[in-house]
Amino acid sequence: MAGMKKPLRGQVAIVTGGSRGIGLAIARALVAEGVNVAVTSRSGALSAARPPIEPGGPGSLEALRADVRSYDAVARAVSATAERFGGLDIVVNNAGVGIFADVTAMTPPQWAEVIETNLTGVYNMCHAALPLLRQRGGGYIINISSLAGANVVPGGTAYCASKAGLNAFSEVLNQEVRQDNIRVSYLMPGSVATGFSGDESRGAEWKIAADDVAGMVISLLTMDTRTLPSRVELRPSKPPKK
Repeated sequence: MAGMKKPLRGQVAIVTGGSRGIGLAIARALVAEGVNVAVTSRSGALSAARPPIEPGGPGSLEALRADVRSYDAVARAVSATAERFGGLDIVVNNAGVGIFADVTAMTPPQWAEVIETNLTGVYNMCHAALPLLRQRGGGYIINISSLAGANVVPGGTAYCASKAGLNAFSEVLNQEVRQDNIRVSYLMPGSVATGFSGDESRGAEWKIAADDVAGMVISLLTMDTRTLPSRVELRPSKPPKK
């Protein structure tokens, strides 16, 4: 019902790319709010997600290995999450890779890895999760995009294209599911202090913190349902002068 907020405690979320960086921060924040969270990763780093989160709050954590590029793997992760926690309410599409090279230097496999992870992976998760969200009478999908989807840079051949596509996908999806009480937002952070682009400590004094992105996710989830911030841009307040 418009204007009514559902308490976060007891809800169920799946966070892709949740073993480190922004995804880990989001999972930690959700658990602290009492959400039962499944985090996915295609690497073997899932065991590293448990100590920073548990016992970080009243929610529970499940770690699942899944490559978002594979629809079958994503569908299995969604089913496992629903079986473990009894349903699904929140989807956070965070998994992403960045390979930066000029068009002539980027290889076809590199292009495919970025597009299939950053864009097709989001489609895979949404396609698999939407039936469960509808079963719950609604839910929330939050896609982690980037300012690079709107502000292109040389060498951002695949990354910028993937994030621009993700933005458009999110807008279309919002139009398709909003009458089902499924809310869709996409966040576009600028420079974030994670290991995504190399040394995590470099620029940490001015870059956005992963916890700031996580805080915005919680703000979206707890906002009165009559209002939907469908696109949110997050920028460092005071980046270095060029």
